[in-house]
Amino acid sequence: MALLKLMLVDDHEVVRMGLRMLLEQLPEVSVVAEAGTADDAVRLCGMYQPDVVIMDIRMPPGSSGIEACRTIMSRWPLTQVIMLTSFASDDLIVDAIKAGAVGYVLKQGGTGELVRALDAVRHGASLLDPGVTRRVLAMLREHGEGGPDPFREMTERELDVLRLVAEGRSNAEIGDALSLSDKTVRNHISVILSKLHVSNRVEAATYAVGHDIRNYRAP
Repeated sequence: MALLKLMLVDDHEVVRMGLRMLLEQLPEVSVVAEAGTADDAVRLCGMYQPDVVIMDIRMPPGSSGIEACRTIMSRWPLTQVIMLTSFASDDLIVDAIKAGAVGYVLKQGGTGELVRALDAVRHGASLLDPGVTRRVLAMLREHGEGGPDPFREMTERELDVLRLVAEGRSNAEIGDALSLSDKTVRNHISVILSKLHVSNRVEAATYAVGHDIRNYRAP
């Protein structure tokens, strides 16, 4: 299994040191860079091309983790961003997901939570939380996305893929279930995101669950 290249972003050096010590105990992980500001995070992401960025959601004024996430996702869309937060109710979590983050991990969650998050990201799954899911869905509804038929532009195959995304399945699991190659699954998901006008699979899954895709039948 290829090494998962990580970048750590936190304005507290002691936090970065602790994370590095924890994560470098994992044989499949390599910490390739650290950053203390959003600007450094973007710059180093360009230099090191990490697979995953683990980033503090709250940093000093003028150094927004959410803005850094948005920039990273626009420039290097294959990079996955996991946000670190001290509070599951943090109002910025929804903004982070809208910016492209795949989810979040509580700082006090320990190594186990980080390992599970990295494993989910490695296998193409989303880090969905019921409370955050409801809030993202509320935002989507507020903007009126979806119309009378929420899946009106989707093909049957895209609906099949989206249903499995909504169940939290990884790309490999979707491919196995539908007899599709990994590349084909990724292509379908890219088209789905475009058609739903969302930026990542977390939002797509939230939209699908909120509009009851399990019982949806095309008109």
